[in-house]
Amino acid sequence: MAVYTAVSPEEAGALLLRIGLGRLERLEGIRSGIENTNYFVWTDRGEWVLTLFERLPRERLPWFMQLMRHLADAGLPVPHPQGEGDALVHTLAGKPAAVVTRLRGVPVTAPDERHCAGIGALLGRLHVAGAGFGPQQDPERGLPWWESTMPKVLPHLASPQAALLREELAFQRGVAGSPQGRALPRGPVHGDLFRDNAMFEDTPGGPRASGVLDFYFAGTDSLLFDVAVCLNDWCIDDATGALDPARASALLEAYLAQRPWAPGERALLPAMLRAAALRFWLSRLADWHLPRQAELLVPKDPVHFEHVLRQRVDNPPSLPA
Repeated sequence: MAVYTAVSPEEAGALLLRIGLGRLERLEGIRSGIENTNYFVWTDRGEWVLTLFERLPRERLPWFMQLMRHLADAGLPVPHPQGEGDALVHTLAGKPAAVVTRLRGVPVTAPDERHCAGIGALLGRLHVAGAGFGPQQDPERGLPWWESTMPKVLPHLASPQAALLREELAFQRGVAGSPQGRALPRGPVHGDLFRDNAMFEDTPGGPRASGVLDFYFAGTDSLLFDVAVCLNDWCIDDATGALDPARASALLEAYLAQRPWAPGERALLPAMLRAAALRFWLSRLADWHLPRQAELLVPKDPVHFEHVLRQRVDNPPSLPA
């Protein structure tokens, strides 16, 4: 969510009018994130988020829009794409673009057990609702992307980091190709459900998960991988990368109340935690060492997920059954 492409009020206003969202009153670039250009927009009819896609090919975008619409129609708090009929992908400043509803709430930077339970339950609901979504699309940063990106970042790494990257990729190839790995339940996954991609509201009963953002790393993948991504961000000690047992238990118990384990999933959770750590370490290495220009770009330090991966390799966690 950096600003790579400048959009004028006149350009944005014309699009908003064309798709029936009213007259533009305000346009504001969003600083966080690193993949797409994002703006908050205010019109006389409401508040929206405008996204211009900088890397994703246009042909991949309809799947994301259809998935978000499917989940929103199922009652989940996700951005609802706006358009004319099924035309949910637009063009703005020469780039493919989308306009979605703006969700209420704020991100949580220091989640406790209540937040982790809330996001676990919401992820479980998302996976259950996603089972009714028929179209499939491979994730943008799945195993083939890992294999193609590793050679590009290896020249920038010291020997211990390069060895860890090679060894873990080999391990994950083996997991993915094993009978157990191939048997894992698959479906639409968010793929990037970090703290900054979820919203919470305070209620008399405690914090309530009020929204899930940024589905543009979503794809058809192992549901267990999606759980592991959440555990590796919501339930860790930020200084060391170690899992916090209480928060991890809260997240998993709430998730399993919505979607119980399928056969074989529990046994592969430690491997999926390693896979999720590898995926984000490699992504951050690529963003750090192979940067792009952007007006508000702030790349994230890859060292954090190196620590997370080493923790998962050296100290496999003990988690609820």
